[in-house]
Amino acid sequence: MTPELKSEENDGREYDDLSIARALEEDIIFGRLGPGERLTEDSLLARFPVTRHFVRQALVQLEQMGIVARERNKGATVRSLTSDEVRQIYAVRELVQRQAALLIPLPAPAELIEELLEIHEEHGRHIESGYLRGVHEANDRFHLTLFGAAGNKYLVQTIELYMRFSLPVRANSMSDRKALDTSHTQHRLMIEMLKGEDNWVLSQLCVDHLQPSKRRYLEIVT
Repeated sequence: MTPELKSEENDGREYDDLSIARALEEDIIFGRLGPGERLTEDSLLARFPVTRHFVRQALVQLEQMGIVARERNKGATVRSLTSDEVRQIYAVRELVQRQAALLIPLPAPAELIEELLEIHEEHGRHIESGYLRGVHEANDRFHLTLFGAAGNKYLVQTIELYMRFSLPVRANSMSDRKALDTSHTQHRLMIEMLKGEDNWVLSQLCVDHLQPSKRRYLEIVT
């Protein structure tokens, strides 16, 4: 069963550039706005009761996040990725996430395992309820917490950057309940690996974890 898309927008709500960017990010991540779809200022002004300045600032933020492309005299579109771009982005993701996993001291401290278990349970609750923004945010928090244990903030910043670059790819799995369940199960395995001493097995699992959404997107664009 496909989880129901739930939005945080409410009639009569006051918007600024941050809340507009958040609303559009949600639409893009969860497939309500597809790759290549145009985002015109006029259509956004009709949707959000704000000035043109706030709309433009929201589009700048989305461009910086890597999920919107803006071209001079052409406006903004939801970013789409070619197969080559996907392979290149994921080559970097695999390198940096493998390295981060190799740097995590094992066995991991009980405090880290407890924190990850709490995030894991939250992730599962959001999957069951169909709250996809919650799934997305809990998923990202899980991985950034996990890789944060490597003790290299620059490595984690790179991981977070490439997580953003791959949002169009990751979004394709958000409405697939089987894919979400598989991801959830793999998170639990990662936590179990933290209790042991084999960084190589943990690092391979972190790389394998990236492959389903990558394969799914490549099947669409090739």
